[in-house]
Amino acid sequence: MPIADPPPPPSPPTSPTLETDRARRAYDIGFALLGCQVFAPLFLVASALIKLDDGGPVLFKQERVGRGRRPFAILKFRTMRGGEVTRVGKWLRATGLDETAQFLNVLLGEMSMVGPRPLTPRDVERLGWTQKEHDARWDVNPGITGLSQLFGGRVARGSLRLDKLYAAKRSAWLDTQLIAASFVVNVAGKRRTKRWLRRLRALRRRSAQMATKATRRRRDDRPAIH
Repeated sequence: MPIADPPPPPSPPTSPTLETDRARRAYDIGFALLGCQVFAPLFLVASALIKLDDGGPVLFKQERVGRGRRPFAILKFRTMRGGEVTRVGKWLRATGLDETAQFLNVLLGEMSMVGPRPLTPRDVERLGWTQKEHDARWDVNPGITGLSQLFGGRVARGSLRLDKLYAAKRSAWLDTQLIAASFVVNVAGKRRTKRWLRRLRALRRRSAQMATKATRRRRDDRPAIH
């Protein structure tokens, strides 16, 4: 009587972190490709205006610190020449269009659509974010947009808090909201959008406080049971 072949060994379980990273990578690639299609006409306009303005290179490269503190070259549409912001550069910065060249960084896997602000090695040293306690900030790819980019001010501690908060709470829904807010920035400008977002956050806080007070009032108005 022939002996049956033994069953193949079970496949090793897939790590939840690996599954999350794969899903996130697919999300990033999808949005980056969509962004390239949507902004393609503006890419051509920006490139032509930069060339016509001063004849210099269209793109600007600079070393930044990525996931796991690994360095990479970030891409931006050039906004400066000789230490001065150009006329075209002012428009690109005001609308955030200078950063849309980073779609290529996303496609290369060096950045995500949403994540902490990409910092230069000099910035990391200056801020003192070289200790192990800051490692959580580099557990994810830096992003074109993010909580720190939209809501962070000039205070380093606040930006670090937002970066760590994002690394702990990131989700596809949060990313989609932040990408939508960034699209509004491209249309309405950074300053105006930030004012709208701050007002919206203040309104939500007031609404939550009013709801809490109303709940307490209803609780206090209940008749006592004797």
